[in-house]
Formats: sequence, C-alpha cells, structure tokens
Amino acid sequence: MIRTLTASTSEIDDENLAVKEILSQLNMKDALLTNSIGIIACHYEFVMSDIISAVCNALPFDVVGTISNVQSVDGNAGALLFTVMVITSDDSEFIKVVTPSLASDSSKHIAESYQSVSRAENPALILTFAPFMPQNSGDEYVAAISEVSGNTPCFGTLAVDDTNSFENCFTICNGEHFADKMIIVLIYGNISPKFFIANISPDYVMDKSVVVTKSHRHVLMEVNNRPVSDFFNELGLTSSSEVQYAMSSLPFLLDYNDGTPPVAKIVMLLTPEKYALCAGAVPEGSTFNLCITDKHDVLLTTGQALDKIIEEGQNASGLLVYSCISRLMAMGGTDPLQEAHLINAKLSGKIPFLAAHSGGEICPTQNSNNKAINRFHNNTLIACLF
Repeated sequence: MIRTLTASTSEIDDENLAVKEILSQLNMKDALLTNSIGIIACHYEFVMSDIISAVCNALPFDVVGTISNVQSVDGNAGALLFTVMVITSDDSEFIKVVTPSLASDSSKHIAESYQSVSRAENPALILTFAPFMPQNSGDEYVAAISEVSGNTPCFGTLAVDDTNSFENCFTICNGEHFADKMIIVLIYGNISPKFFIANISPDYVMDKSVVVTKSHRHVLMEVNNRPVSDFFNELGLTSSSEVQYAMSSLPFLLDYNDGTPPVAKIVMLLTPEKYALCAGAVPEGSTFNLCITDKHDVLLTTGQALDKIIEEGQNASGLLVYSCISRLMAMGGTDPLQEAHLINAKLSGKIPFLAAHSGGEICPTQNSNNKAINRFHNNTLIACLF
C-alpha cells in the first residue's frame, strides 16, 4: 500500500511559519506508514532564505528534489512556491544516494553511486533529480543509469530556474543544495508505475525529415551531409539560433530508428563553430523533423495526457508531473501559468499530485516490442502514476 500527502507554502521569510504551514497540511501523525520519502519542488529563493533547510529538518525522512520556476500541488500553483509530496508505504522502501560532482566523469560517478546502495535485485522504479549543466547531456545521465540498473524504469527531472543564466538550478537533499550533483532514489517493493508523455501534436510537425550525418554527444554538426548552419540559413534561423534558447519555440522530434517513439529535443544555440548545441544527444544516423509549438498545442497535448491519466488512475495513490520550461515559454507573457492552472483544474480532488517545470525530462517510452526504454526529453510533459 502507498499513501501520498502533499503540501505547499508561499512563506519565504519566516522559517517557523513555513514549517508550521507544511506540517499542518501534511498532518502526518496518523498518516505515515513504515517507509517514507519527501519530494520537493520550489523556487530558489527558498534556498536563499533557508526555508528548505528548516522544512527538511522538520520532516522525519529523506527529502529530495530540485529547484523549479513554477510548481503546483492540489489547489495551488505559482512561481514563488514551496511544494512537497510525501510518499509513504508499508511494502515499498526508498533508498537515496547523492553523487559526487558531475562536472567530470559523470557516467562513472552515477554508476558508482547507484552501485553503492543497490541490492542484488533491480528496484521497481528509479527517481532522478539532476542538475542543469550545459556541458553535460541528459542522455548520458539516462544511459549511465539504464546500464547500471539493468534498464529499470527511470523517471525524473533536471533542475531549472527563472534566471537568464540558469545559475541557481540546484538539486536538493535533506536541506542541502547542489549545483553539480544528482540525487538518485531507488524504490524497492510494491509499486507499479505507469508513464505518460505529451509533447507535440502531429499537425505541428513539419513533413520533411533530415538525417544527422555528423554529431558529437549533444553537438549537431551536419545534417544531410551539409553543415547544420546551412540548414538554419535556409530556414532563416541563423540569427535567432545564436541566442541562447531563442529556438525553444521551434523544437524537433528525433527518431532513433530503433522502433521507439520519436523524442522531442530543442536547440539551445549555435556555437562559435556554427554547430548546434542541443539540449540532448543527437546520434549520427538518427532523423528528425522540425516542429512548431505554441500555447494552444501545449494546452491541448497536456489536457489529452491528463484526461488519460485520470481515466487510468481511478485507484492510483499519487502522480508526479514534470513539464519542460520550453512549454512555459510557449505560453507567452499574458498568463505563463496556464499549463499549471490546467493541471490543477484537471487533477485537484482526483489524484494527489506534485507538478513542476523542468530543464529536461527523464521518462521511459515503449518500443515496438512493448519494452520500456528510458529516454531524455525536451519540450515534453512527463508523468509517473503510481
């Protein structure tokens, strides 16, 4: 059995008041079962004011999570918000580990950290909370975890903030915050997660596909045997692609040509060498189609995913949702919280949930043999129902 509790506070200055609000909403006295873990998402100001430390110290279990620029729980959504979800169970166990710095040898550090706490059997689910580090590819994080865990389903997020330089994209563990460390949670026992993905409607996908003919990790150099800069020139996108995240409204669907569904990616900027720095790996031999995204399609695809979740989640215990920051950008300046409000309107009172924005999403997809394959996504809403 799994039980899920949620709480939030907008109190950013008074530690005692913030703790009081969180504890009163969680009402844990008769609710906690044998094993528990807390998952948080909050604005970085809660780190700066030490609210995170105070709340984590007041909770009698491990608390993990990330900074996010928008977060939501039942009945409440906002930017300057601290949110927490407590998952508690008599027949599931939660084991957390914090990696060393991922500034170098990230795959090695992830594998060794996992092995330091794992058991002989694979866990039922892995949750990951990763830093946003432009020099690293989220696909490398996913590949390392998948290899060391025997392809155990992995679900998670990269931290994201609302600064222009993304300088406060921290991961969080038990009141401490990190700019370069991943938190991994292994869940053993009686949990059967279901995964849901929303990215781009078919009508928003351009017909013509191109082949990746030269790349290195998340740097795209050539498509169709021509410099990628020529490709952008032909589309009139060179000037915009030289500005960080200016092309987030023009994502692409990457097909690995291995029987798995295409995965949404974005171009962050053109490098001085006129290569495209992407937010995820673009392996040679893959193909992609450029897409257009706007707030109407974001709200449409999110609504469709939520309807499916509600339909399949009649007896669910809880739901974790992460949505890419590029989907927030597509909302425009009039009401950037439209997707968060839609999530609240659809889910409140139906399933206990925590939703937050993300700098990159980790979620399994299915291949043609119905086998789960862990993938790193951009411009995507992902959800884990349990």
